[in-house]
Amino acid sequence: MSFEFIKKLPTPDEIRAEYPVPEKVRKIKAERDAEIKKVFTGESDKFLVVIGPCSADNEEAVCDYVCRLARVNEQVKDKLILVPRIYTNKPRTTGDGYKGMTSQPDPEGKTDFRAGLVAMRHMQIRAIEESGLTAADEMLYPENWGYVADILSYVAIGARSVEDQEHRMTASGFDVPAGMKNPTSGTLSVMLNSVYAAQQPHTFVYRGYEVKTNGNPLSHCVLRGSSNKHGQSLPNYHYEDLSLLLKLYEQREIINPAAIIDANHNNSGKQFKEQIRIVKEVLHSRNLNPDIKKLVKGVMIESYIEEGCQKIGEGIYGKSITDPCLGWDDTERLLLEIAEQA
Repeated sequence: MSFEFIKKLPTPDEIRAEYPVPEKVRKIKAERDAEIKKVFTGESDKFLVVIGPCSADNEEAVCDYVCRLARVNEQVKDKLILVPRIYTNKPRTTGDGYKGMTSQPDPEGKTDFRAGLVAMRHMQIRAIEESGLTAADEMLYPENWGYVADILSYVAIGARSVEDQEHRMTASGFDVPAGMKNPTSGTLSVMLNSVYAAQQPHTFVYRGYEVKTNGNPLSHCVLRGSSNKHGQSLPNYHYEDLSLLLKLYEQREIINPAAIIDANHNNSGKQFKEQIRIVKEVLHSRNLNPDIKKLVKGVMIESYIEEGCQKIGEGIYGKSITDPCLGWDDTERLLLEIAEQA
């Protein structure tokens, strides 16, 4: 066999028992989950902003950033729900590069999944305790859901994972919103099929068990742009794109139709400053059309303390080691503007 079995990892139950969620955090999550759910069911007209660094690589900087968000949240909480991006698993297009804290807790060190699981839980729980905000992460590995089910309030299924049956079926068992991104090809039907699949009950094999899920009524679309055969970015956040998605939803038996607009990735061509303009255009489109306003529940923004990005090893506090992000000054200004226009 070409597999080398390095070591057996603790199960989700074992990790959760070893690093349990404090009662204070449990209550915060329950309240936040209920508040976020109401946005997707239409009971609340608050606007979601899923915002934070491209990858959460440093606990001190991440918790610092999330606490800054919490202070802004106090100013905008009547209009917005701020959901920090604490992304600890990073998909890599070619397989190269930093894959996130869960697999490599020290970006300059070696892969260590056990240490990564511990570091991830410690950071997520600390961030909630210090800020009162529960976070979003991307589900890169479906079998890892049990390690984070008690701490996350939002989960994204990435553009490279959205066609995968295991991701879809696992998302059908979430009790929090699952954002299905359009694939890198941009095919909207793939994304909508994934949303539909995640809303259905399923029976399948998971972590050595036969399991059954009830379906996730909070699964929804995330528009993140695409790329053509020449590698050029094709945005899909414009008014016409949102109108098309609305029509496609109407043709399918999907409950709670909703969309989140990812302002970075192919929508911005990874030009991080463009996120500011893109978010404002999305808000303008919502205000032009009440049906689009009802459909578009929020935005995703990549942001950190220092703008741009750095190479691993440069050691600049609060600066992304993966994709470039907005800096804090731009972030704070944009959040206040979103609250005025949403």
